[in-house]
Amino acid sequence: MNNMLIIPVILPFAVGATLILFAKYRKAQRFISLLASIAILASALFLAYDAYTNGITTLEFGNWNAPFGIVFVSDLFSTFMVLLSAIIGLVCLLFAFCTIHPEREKFYFYPFYFFLLTGVNGAFLTGDLFNLFVFFEVMLLSSYALIVIGGTGYQLRESFKYAAINVFASILFLVGVAYLYGITGTLNMAHLAVRIGEMEQTGALQVVAMIFFIVFAMKGALFPLYFWLPRSYYGPPAAIAALFGGLLTKVGIYAIIRTFTLIFTNDPGFTHTFILWIAGLTMFFGVLGAVSQFDFKRILSYHIISQVGYMVMGLGLYTRAAIAGAVFYIAHHIIVKTALFLFAGATEKVTGTTDIKQMGGLLKTHPWLAWLFLISALSLAGIPPLSGFFSKFPLILESLVIESYGIAFVALLVGLLTLFSMIKIFVYAFWGKQAHTDEQASISVTKLLLPIVPLVMLTIALGIAAEPVFTYSLAVADQLLNPEIYIQSVLGE
Repeated sequence: MNNMLIIPVILPFAVGATLILFAKYRKAQRFISLLASIAILASALFLAYDAYTNGITTLEFGNWNAPFGIVFVSDLFSTFMVLLSAIIGLVCLLFAFCTIHPEREKFYFYPFYFFLLTGVNGAFLTGDLFNLFVFFEVMLLSSYALIVIGGTGYQLRESFKYAAINVFASILFLVGVAYLYGITGTLNMAHLAVRIGEMEQTGALQVVAMIFFIVFAMKGALFPLYFWLPRSYYGPPAAIAALFGGLLTKVGIYAIIRTFTLIFTNDPGFTHTFILWIAGLTMFFGVLGAVSQFDFKRILSYHIISQVGYMVMGLGLYTRAAIAGAVFYIAHHIIVKTALFLFAGATEKVTGTTDIKQMGGLLKTHPWLAWLFLISALSLAGIPPLSGFFSKFPLILESLVIESYGIAFVALLVGLLTLFSMIKIFVYAFWGKQAHTDEQASISVTKLLLPIVPLVMLTIALGIAAEPVFTYSLAVADQLLNPEIYIQSVLGE
């Protein structure tokens, strides 16, 4: 049964390698990709259910016991993230079938798509820092290729910046790994938690903790390391931008939450207070960027920055309810943000632009597109009874309970500015006088809406069923805040 843990990693890798052989055969690529995505989703559902009913499961490769061998760990948090990754992978793939240019499909779009999922799922499931680095690199190399396929000047320029920044982050990651191994003699996360607990987190270990935070903050687009994101996510087609917007920054956020609830937990008065400050600054400056923009995809890109701040805010508050709120917020944001990027792609398909000043009147010609977008926009802004409200509510309430009034004020202010910027998109793009031609008005978006509708339904369902979802999030928080459960499962101590 433990071998099931490898399926969400080995299956997309094997499919990606196989699809290289079918690069010139579009229909074969699509058929294999669809079957593989459904299989990955089924395996992710099984792992999530197994982790909820049977607790933490580990898989030790080559019969090398932890901490000496490679180990995969499926706890509630990692399997939840793998499940979300599988949902987004399938939805974006279906959207890509309708929108990706045939030339892109012939230039290994699908192989790199599955290699990226390999890296994402591997990062969630691995139990040691070196393999976390390896899976980060698999994910990033695939994302470089997906950004650059198409070959426009803008894509080449921005992919170069994106690659340069991430190469720097990867070098810093290796430096952190080397220092940590030199100090503790291990890279297994559970073993690290034990060794650092024995040594106390002072001096050099505190520096190493900050190195890891900077690395993951760069990948998660936290203040002030988010500058690369808006332009990088603007260039690729909507299906790829949605996949990136939904998943990639969450891998960095996952790594921060994992390491700062399991490994670097001995001085929360310093580390988690620092994280809380970064969360506030990220939310505030991210939403200011969104308010100042008039491009559909750029507004959404800046919103990614402001909203990863909410997730890190939960870690900074470092209470059971706050961590649960962060987990709920991650699920909400992955679903809604992916949907919104796909809406941007659908509107671009009709209007031929992402500049909202050149749009108008889509409500009249494409009412379903408009109303479904509005539901997602209101969810992102945190309007009840949608998922955005119930994911923000525990974060703000908990900050008031522990008297962190400053961060509560920032979170409320950012919510208002988010609502303003989403209404701005709706007013410019969907309301008012029709700006597109009658020929454009006749373009059907029904096929494009089909993969988006499940995401909109999910954000409604997460709001209506907020209580069981939050109960599950509390169970995740309980595991994260009691690292001895994870340690015992991996080391058997």
